[in-house]
Amino acid sequence: MARHTLASAFVACLILPATAAYANEASDKVIANSIDGFIRPTYARLVQDAAALGKNLDTLCAAPSAANLKATREAFSKTTATWSEIEIIRFGPITEQHRLERILFWPDRKGTGLKQVQAALADKDETATDAAKLAQKSVAMQGLGALEFVLFGTGADDLAGTSAAYRCAYGKAISGNIATIAAEVDTAWRDDKGFAAQWQKPGAANPLYRNASEAVTELLEVYVNGLELVRDVRVNGFLGKDVATDKPKQALYWRSQGTAAAFGGNISGMKALFDASEFGTLLPADSEWIAQSIDFEFANAQNAVTKITRPIDAVLADPEKRAKLAYFGVVTSSLSELFGTRLAGGLGLTAGFSSLDGD
Repeated sequence: MARHTLASAFVACLILPATAAYANEASDKVIANSIDGFIRPTYARLVQDAAALGKNLDTLCAAPSAANLKATREAFSKTTATWSEIEIIRFGPITEQHRLERILFWPDRKGTGLKQVQAALADKDETATDAAKLAQKSVAMQGLGALEFVLFGTGADDLAGTSAAYRCAYGKAISGNIATIAAEVDTAWRDDKGFAAQWQKPGAANPLYRNASEAVTELLEVYVNGLELVRDVRVNGFLGKDVATDKPKQALYWRSQGTAAAFGGNISGMKALFDASEFGTLLPADSEWIAQSIDFEFANAQNAVTKITRPIDAVLADPEKRAKLAYFGVVTSSLSELFGTRLAGGLGLTAGFSSLDGD
C-alpha cells in the first residue's frame, strides 16, 4: 500500500522525522483519536450521503420531475460537502485501486473528464450505465466531477422530463460507483487488523510505520499537504492577480455552485480532525501557544468562507467577496506555516520542501 498518494502532480511535500519530543503512548492515543473521532465517523456519513444520493437518482429516473431533480441536486451537494471534509485523508485505503481519483478527478486542466462525459452522453454508451463496468473505465468519467456535469451541466434540466433517460441512467451508475468506493474505504478503516492498526501501532515489524515519529508525520502531512492543495491548486487555480485574469470556470464544483462549500468542508474537516485527535497535546508546555494559534486561524478561515456566497463567478465580480476569497488564501498560508514550521518544530519534526514552491 502506498503511504503518500497526494494528487501526485501537485503536492509532493514530505515531513521528515527527527528526534521526537513526545512519548509513544501519547502519539498512539492521538492516532487512535484521529481514527475513532474523525476518520471513521466521517466516512460513515459519506456512505450514508452517497446512499441517499443513489436513492434520489432512482426516484428521479423512475419519475422525472422538477421537484425530484431539485432533491437530487441537493443530495449531490450534501455528498460533495461531506467528501470535502474527509478528502483531506489522502493516505491509507483511499489510495488503493485509484479510489481517490475515481471519486474526484481534479484538477482536470485538459478537460479530459468533460470530453469523456460529453462523449458518453452523445453516444449513449450503454456500458457507462452499469456501475460495475463504469468502475473499469477512465477515472475522469466515474466520480463527482462527472456526476456534477450530468446533474448541472448543459442539458441537465432535461432530467426533469422524459427525454433524458440515458443521462439519468448514467448518473445512477456514477452514484452507485461512488457509493461502492465509499463503502469499501469505510469497511477498510473499520478493520481493526488492517491499515488503522498499522498506523496506530508503529514498530520495527510494521512495514509502514517503524516508530511514533513516522506515525505522527502522517498526521502532520494531512495539514501541510491539505492546506497547500486547497490554496495552491484549488483557490489559485482560478483566482487571478486581478478580476481580468480570474477563471471562474476552472473552480471546483462551479456548475453546482459548491466551490465555497468545498473549501469550507476542507477547513472544517481539518479543524474537526485537529480537535478530535487532540494533536496539540503532544506539544511541550512552552509551545502550547501553537495549538491556540491554529485554532484562531481555523476560525478565521471558516469565517472567511461563510462570507463567500455562491456562485463563484458572482463572488469574483464582487470586490468585497473577492477580497474575502483572497484573505482565505492568506489564512491558509498562515496555517501552513503554523503546521509545517511551528508545530513540526515543536514536535521535533522537520518540514521538507514542496514541489509547488518551485524549488
